[in-house]
Amino acid sequence: MPSPRPTPAAPLTDALREIERHVGAGGWDQPPQIFALVATAALIEAAPDFAQSVGVPTGDLPAGALTPIEQEPLPEGPLDDALAQIMWPTEVRGCCLVHEVVLLPPSAEEEMPHQPDPLGYAAGHPERREARVAVAVLRDGSRATAVRFRNPPDAESATGDELLVGEDLAPNLSQALLDTLL
Repeated sequence: MPSPRPTPAAPLTDALREIERHVGAGGWDQPPQIFALVATAALIEAAPDFAQSVGVPTGDLPAGALTPIEQEPLPEGPLDDALAQIMWPTEVRGCCLVHEVVLLPPSAEEEMPHQPDPLGYAAGHPERREARVAVAVLRDGSRATAVRFRNPPDAESATGDELLVGEDLAPNLSQALLDTLL
């Protein structure tokens, strides 16, 4: 019987939300972005001047607080190939990937294998939903996911894009990120 996965702790979901807000401030139609997650206390201890210069709080830190550090852009090409090339140093406690996707209803997905251009089919499908998926994982197996659904251009509601947060809403992507930490 497999051992149960740790439940995501508040510091992981806090870092995930911070990253999702940061990327969201740049708007939609962005390439995938990856972040290292380091222990805030260790960052302050190792580089106090750097921590202060980038606004890392040095006061009372919540236990296990994490600081995201944005990495260089991922190379062009398939995302799984890019992730397979990543190996984090031991100081990195976890990582987070933010990636935009197109989601289709099950009926549309059934038709997709028969399409000559599956990506074009998905992008042009009238029932598609565009989303920004942010997945964060830690070396201990903790994981958290945020999915922000993009409002269609003709949406009547001006309340903003819908955000859904859960432990493992993108299990394959979570596993691919965990593999970068091994």
